[in-house]
Amino acid sequence: MKLPQIQIRTTDIQMNWQKQAPVQHIQQPQAKLTISQPAATLEMHTTPGKLTIDSSDARRDLGYFPTGEMIKRYAQEGKQEAMRGLARRAQEGRQMMESAGKGQKDAVIQQIAKQNHGPKREGPYNIKFVPSVGSVKTNYQPSKLDINITRNKPQINVQVNKAIHDYTPGKIMGTMVQRPRVDIDVLS
Repeated sequence: MKLPQIQIRTTDIQMNWQKQAPVQHIQQPQAKLTISQPAATLEMHTTPGKLTIDSSDARRDLGYFPTGEMIKRYAQEGKQEAMRGLARRAQEGRQMMESAGKGQKDAVIQQIAKQNHGPKREGPYNIKFVPSVGSVKTNYQPSKLDINITRNKPQINVQVNKAIHDYTPGKIMGTMVQRPRVDIDVLS
């Protein structure tokens, strides 16, 4: 017995594709950046140094005294010298009075003249340093310097710009060149 046979034939589809590619354009504008650095603040305070020199003792050693002190000193020395002069003249007068009439005649006056003649040196002489050592007194207070620095931070400003994005999507279009088909035949 013969059975019928089935014969199947297929035809594939054929397509013609037309493709348009997508277009994408991206642009990033540069950011705006500003930086400024304020100057630091510098403050300086100085206390000046002070030097004091006291030379009053050295001036006294050299014979320079304040005016009031000099007047008092010279007045005292003048008074003492006047008293010595009075005492000396009284002594010379007494000496002349006691020696008078004893046949000495001019010898008493000559003796008094010899006593009063020329400078009288007192004691031994040594070298004396004028002014004396340590007679000038000094005192120094050093100066002080205070420095204050105030640091200022930099100022940074950033303005970020958005990206410019332009996009055109792509397209795909197709046309069917051959339709698909299935043919079935029964053969006896």
